[in-house]
Amino acid sequence: MKRYMVVCTCILYMFVLSACSSADENTEIDRMKIGIMLSDAGLGDQSFSDLGFLGLEKARDELGVSFDYRELQDTGTYEQGFEELIEQGNDLIIGLGFAIKGAMEAMAEKYPDTSFLIIDSQSDLPNIYNITFKEEEGSFLIGVIAGLKTQSNIIGFIGGEDVPIIHKFEQGFMKGVKASNPDAQIISKYAGTFGDDKLGERIAKEMIAAGVDYIYPAAGFTGVGVLLESQRAGTYSFGIDSDQFYLAEKSVVSSMVKQVDVAIYDTVKELVETGEISEKNKVLGFKEKGVTIAPIRVIRLSDAEQKNLDQLTEKMSNGSIKILD
Repeated sequence: MKRYMVVCTCILYMFVLSACSSADENTEIDRMKIGIMLSDAGLGDQSFSDLGFLGLEKARDELGVSFDYRELQDTGTYEQGFEELIEQGNDLIIGLGFAIKGAMEAMAEKYPDTSFLIIDSQSDLPNIYNITFKEEEGSFLIGVIAGLKTQSNIIGFIGGEDVPIIHKFEQGFMKGVKASNPDAQIISKYAGTFGDDKLGERIAKEMIAAGVDYIYPAAGFTGVGVLLESQRAGTYSFGIDSDQFYLAEKSVVSSMVKQVDVAIYDTVKELVETGEISEKNKVLGFKEKGVTIAPIRVIRLSDAEQKNLDQLTEKMSNGSIKILD
């Protein structure tokens, strides 16, 4: 009898283990898989790629998805990175940045049953979903602050690559400066790259020598060099994409925050909950909470300056100020 009970117990234990193993396997199979091809600067850019990664980390922790990523420095080409993510059988493949569009479209045509999401560009292909931002709106508010606070009346803008999306940052910033300070002069220069912090330092140094006291870099990792040089020189600067105050805490007044992480998380959440992405083209601005500005630090606005900023924010929000030409 004792032997019989031991055998039965062993059989029951093996059954439980088998059931648990099967449950674990089913859970793994049922987990949604996301792949992401990061922008050219890759992880550690303190900007675009880091935000995209952050959004997927939140989706993993809160929604139970799994994700993998590729960086251009490892794959050599965007196409190779996409191929590797596609071979993994990901349910959605995300591409960060306008520069990735050509490679994504080539892969989307090659794999029409795979769903893609591109951030910062738009494609007409049916299996590519698009999210873009109204960068000009957040940049306008940054420009208003610079125009209100400049002492030299010379303000700098540094772009990464000379491309349409960066022109939106530039136009918004210039329009904001002029809205709050029509007499201010704006010096604008393009670095030609988003990945060279040392070049950013050199351009910032030249601008500061020319009298610039506030600089706004829309230049990815190149912009990090701008912020650090501005801090060394005792001038003021603005961050981009994420709140970059911690990079140069004596210089960064505010940042134009583009909620890339929130947009990615919300899209994945919709896909998990409904099994689809409802909008082909999402355009996120200040009203949609796609762009905003970080808290103002380092300097202080007077009551009159704050009122001016609030009034111009309202005019921008209701459309009475046209930002883009």
